[in-house]
Amino acid sequence: MAAVVASSTLRVRALALAARRSRVAASDHGAPGHLRRVAAVGPVRSVRSRRALSARAEVDQSLNPRVAALRPSKTMALTDLARAMKESGLPVIGLAAGEPDFDTPAAIVEAGRDAITRGFTRYSPNTGTEALRKAVCEKLKEENGLVYAPEEIVLSNGAKQSSVMATTGPGDEVIIPAPYWVSYPEMVRLSGADPVIVQTTSDEGFLLTAEKLKAVLKPSSRLLILCSPSNPSGAVYSREALEAIADVVRTHPRLLVLADEIYEHITYAPATHVSFAGLPGMMERTLTVNGFSKAFAMTGWRLGYLAAPRAFAKATATIQGQITSGPSSISQQAAIAALGLGLNGGAPVAAMKKAFETRRDFVAARLSNIPGVKLDVPAGAFYVFPDVSALVGDGASAEGFGPVADGDELCRYLLEKAQVALVPGSAFGNPECVRISYAASDDTLKEALDRIEKALNPEVYTRP
Repeated sequence: MAAVVASSTLRVRALALAARRSRVAASDHGAPGHLRRVAAVGPVRSVRSRRALSARAEVDQSLNPRVAALRPSKTMALTDLARAMKESGLPVIGLAAGEPDFDTPAAIVEAGRDAITRGFTRYSPNTGTEALRKAVCEKLKEENGLVYAPEEIVLSNGAKQSSVMATTGPGDEVIIPAPYWVSYPEMVRLSGADPVIVQTTSDEGFLLTAEKLKAVLKPSSRLLILCSPSNPSGAVYSREALEAIADVVRTHPRLLVLADEIYEHITYAPATHVSFAGLPGMMERTLTVNGFSKAFAMTGWRLGYLAAPRAFAKATATIQGQITSGPSSISQQAAIAALGLGLNGGAPVAAMKKAFETRRDFVAARLSNIPGVKLDVPAGAFYVFPDVSALVGDGASAEGFGPVADGDELCRYLLEKAQVALVPGSAFGNPECVRISYAASDDTLKEALDRIEKALNPEVYTRP
């Protein structure tokens, strides 16, 4: 995938440079002196750059081995690449980002604006304001049936802060079902622990089974990460499936569970969201991670939270205090307004969820009509995760592009020729799939799928 990003980036730079040269020629053709000055600066900058490179070469640039081993996020890389291509003048449609396309609800925005004018612009307490921590406790009690004290809530800058580092370290193993969110394995590696990836399949609904969990448990197993609804698959664990997993967890005294519930309000009937901590005996073992980004369209407000037994919450807070400290005081005031919209986010969240469900049905129907694409309609989140293994491999090729060996190459082909940015399943541990976000307008999704269908037409695309 690095090759995908690198080759596409070079192409974008070339196109952007050509566009800039064209604009200079069109607007400054009568000013040769100006162009000569620009040309004269070039070699000077090159000399300076060479000197700077020489100076840097004399400095020890070695890194912490854990940091050096981290892999960049493919979703962020592709989202940034699609944005750069669009800014260079290419009509790229980006379906790689994991964020709602809706504006933050007006009541939340107004609360944030009021926070600024009323002086909520100073440092927040390290774990967040008491008012918001109490509001989170009330939300968890009313919506999830979980009873926490404010001291067991840690508010943070986003939802991926410090809980993995607080509970795992060298010698520990962290069980991660695939497909997984791209950051899970890297967060584990940064803590010094080892990720243990457990593959699931589309035939299993991309859900971890109790049997597969049993098969990988060891004395060194410390943490199990569950995400429901799932990014990237949209899969939702039923109560029965979670209860079976909980039965296995009970047999392993060291095993904790990190329950990522950031998409809980984007669950489509008949599926329902079940909090793992609410199962018998799981409260003391579970670290529940949630936030405001997805359901409330607040990705840029950067606010999430952890609900956990006091010892784990305290350890997480200690790490946070030495890294980022407390989250934005302005965002916290806005979050209080978000939790005040009503049960499960009230009318604003219900409206967004309804729109997402309509888009899901449209995208799923269109993809299912493309020969070689296998897709089960997801029960939550705002992604589809189709299996495209029948489209790639030996014999697969595209006119004007060449062989398409795998999902990474398919995504590169669609980006270059259809100018639609998707994320290859290899980013999530399932290379036979691709992730498509349907958090985009109806018109945008229609245009994107028209392009994909055209790019995969048998007249220009040869299947294996």
